[in-house]
Amino acid sequence: MALKIKGDKEISHVPSIKRKALQINLNENIYGTFAEIGAGQETVRNFFRAGGASGTIAKAMSAYDKDFSDAIYGVENDRRYVTEARLKKMLSHEMELVEERLSRDKHPNKIFFAYANTVTTIDFAKKFKGHGWMGIRFQLDPLEGYNEIIMHVRFKENDAKLQQETLGAIGVNLIYGAFYLNDNPKELLKSFYDNLDKDQIEIDMINFSGPRFTYVDNRLMSLQLVKNGMTDAVMFGPDGNNLLPAQQLYKANILALRGSFRPVTKVNMDMFEKAKEMFLQEKRVDPDKTKVIFEITLTNLRAEGKINERDFLDRAELLCSLGQNVMITNFQEYYKLVEYFSEFTKARMALAMGVYNMVQIFDEKYYRNLSGGILEAFGKLFFKDLKLYLYPLQNQETGELSTSDNLKVHPRMKELYKYFKFNGKVLDIKNYNPEILNVYSRNVLRMISEGEEGWEEMLPEGVAEIIKAEKLFGYSKRKFIKID
Repeated sequence: MALKIKGDKEISHVPSIKRKALQINLNENIYGTFAEIGAGQETVRNFFRAGGASGTIAKAMSAYDKDFSDAIYGVENDRRYVTEARLKKMLSHEMELVEERLSRDKHPNKIFFAYANTVTTIDFAKKFKGHGWMGIRFQLDPLEGYNEIIMHVRFKENDAKLQQETLGAIGVNLIYGAFYLNDNPKELLKSFYDNLDKDQIEIDMINFSGPRFTYVDNRLMSLQLVKNGMTDAVMFGPDGNNLLPAQQLYKANILALRGSFRPVTKVNMDMFEKAKEMFLQEKRVDPDKTKVIFEITLTNLRAEGKINERDFLDRAELLCSLGQNVMITNFQEYYKLVEYFSEFTKARMALAMGVYNMVQIFDEKYYRNLSGGILEAFGKLFFKDLKLYLYPLQNQETGELSTSDNLKVHPRMKELYKYFKFNGKVLDIKNYNPEILNVYSRNVLRMISEGEEGWEEMLPEGVAEIIKAEKLFGYSKRKFIKID
């Protein structure tokens, strides 16, 4: 063992890709198949090179020809091959073959697995960098059911060979993590970047399922992706399962509402309903291709310092119960959010917000990092076919309403603001409910935590019952008794 000398720092020891592959190969019980399409057999190659692969690999294959692939895995309805549906078919088919061809009587101690990926690497013109789906179906005991980890990756490198090598490395990390880090999903997630850099590949969706992951909330795993810098935005649906943003937003009309939703109030839902009505009345908006997104920024989740995961899940639980799609992003500035949406669609977009958020948009301090300052940011924000829907703010002391006609921006920004308003980029939400303008999430949260009465009437129907039943946001059935 090497000696330590004064001044040495502790360094985390991450196993190399070869060592990870070798450890799996030397385990006499781990046995399975590899099916890789689109970037060579890069993952299984690491196991062959590590040595001892005959004890691990039952079969390795690639069905590059589309007719061969369809004959093996079936034809997709959309005729696409790099999809989640195709990956799941690959995993199911390969796992069935393992069970069918390998007798449990002959292999009583074997724990089987099937690893698969279907990817497309960078194109010849180097305009589309490529993406892919990868996953593993595996068991940890011969008598247990199968667990599954499925994720989507986006390549960042500009060379096909480098992308192939990166895919092979992350594939080994996935298989190793599935077997050796499954009891700690957060660490498993981080391990995907062992021996890799975040500039090489992005993970923008992941789902865990199976008996060993029954306690895992996939929404929390989504949050970890953004928190760890593995991606800038994640999305999950009303059922709590993670969604691929690129798939959901592709060529869609997008209406986004940013907020804390802590908790979601009648004001939030009134803004959503009225903004959606306005959005669907736009000539260039197709109702069948419209996506409404409730967005929460990482900055908002860190408002009290560290991210409170329980608090995050409380917000997610309520929004999901209302049937909404939720997005967590690392975009503090609105123009970055719009730029992100623009990667997937050229259709009309809209943002619904309150007066306070609108005033912040016209605050120059948020754009000091841009060489073109606020003008550059606004060029990115409004260059796309974007509109802002403004929900009014009522002064709690005077009762005065702030709308697009009288909101106060910095004097230097007045003419710029007038330009966007005159050109119809900023529109007031007219048919709002005036009786709920005095509802604020922070007041509701305080009332819940302090045991005050009356907060239930400030929330959408059914939300108060969920908060009480699930004891969200620190709710307690204990009544506070006032002592004179």
